[in-house]
Amino acid sequence: MHRIARGSAVLITLVAVGLGTPAAALAAAERTPEPRHGPEPQVAVIGTGGTIAGVSKSRVSFQNYASGQLPVSRLVDDLRPEVNRLADVTTRQFGNKDSNDYSLPEYRKLTAAVDDALRTNDAVVVTTGTDTMEEFAYWLDLTVRSDKPVVLTGALRPWTVIGSDGPANLYNAIRLAASGRTTCFGTVVMLNDQIQAAREVRKADALRLNAFTSGSSGELGVVDQNHIRIDRAPARVQECGKPGWKTPFDLDRIARRPLPKVEIAYSYQGAGPEAIKAFADAGAAGVVTAGTGAGGLSPAMAEARADAVKNGVVFASSSRTGSGTVYDPHVRGVVGAEDLTPQKARLLLTLSLARTHNEDRIQHWFATLGTEPLVSPRR
Repeated sequence: MHRIARGSAVLITLVAVGLGTPAAALAAAERTPEPRHGPEPQVAVIGTGGTIAGVSKSRVSFQNYASGQLPVSRLVDDLRPEVNRLADVTTRQFGNKDSNDYSLPEYRKLTAAVDDALRTNDAVVVTTGTDTMEEFAYWLDLTVRSDKPVVLTGALRPWTVIGSDGPANLYNAIRLAASGRTTCFGTVVMLNDQIQAAREVRKADALRLNAFTSGSSGELGVVDQNHIRIDRAPARVQECGKPGWKTPFDLDRIARRPLPKVEIAYSYQGAGPEAIKAFADAGAAGVVTAGTGAGGLSPAMAEARADAVKNGVVFASSSRTGSGTVYDPHVRGVVGAEDLTPQKARLLLTLSLARTHNEDRIQHWFATLGTEPLVSPRR
């Protein structure tokens, strides 16, 4: 650990991950803790690399840079003494590479690192690349057992260019984590002054600084200099302090064998059966289909899916549109991915198949985890 400030330690672990909010959850958001006035919070910042830790070829090389070059301790040091006024911050280098380069076994280790940090700290900030930040965030949202704040942040521009968004994003992430305002929210993403929920957030632009959105659900709130405004909360806040707050995916209780292989097949006009057949032949336990509209597939893909189901492959039907809901289709071997993007549906199906092959149970998890629990198990 690299100690930044004295006193009680605030460990903000930086791991670079959304939900509709009913009235009860909004009321819970209004009851979230106000900024502390007692001892300094302990925040751990965990670095995993990405653009935020990137080094550019010149001060104006906004897209030409090497990601994951600077240690997270350097990033935090560059923000002193400002962050010292927010919390007692420590750092840990989990990794330092492009977010695309991380594997699911490494995701498992990251969950363990975050949980370990939260045992002795008040919050964790995780820094990561933005390309798969939404997947990092949703994975942590599904697997971290502590209800303390977990905040992911990153940058669209490397640390070393003029006008980099990295310093402001990191500072605001530490401010948000130290405030305790997202206790019981699960994992959130803090970028461009916006607070987004892990289930809903997605990268919607390759280069712009306002690349992240939560679609029709909208952001959770914003950080405006000294003000943290929370406008809504994820539905899981309603279970704060109750056993039901935690998801079923305790990685300490899931066997250490490799997680099930789950792939994504993209549908389009005239799509052939080859992708689904190849995934099934390669031993995939599950396949997420990114369908047209509300989950539609071409005739050839639909036929290939039916054949794969006969051989025990479980499918999650999602939409390639990036918004909207695919409900339970009541088709054997197929669950509706609800409002999850294909890439997030893959993570939930992977964890679900590590626990069970019961379709009713898996559909129930897709319909209720991180959402208002109003849906009964299918059939």
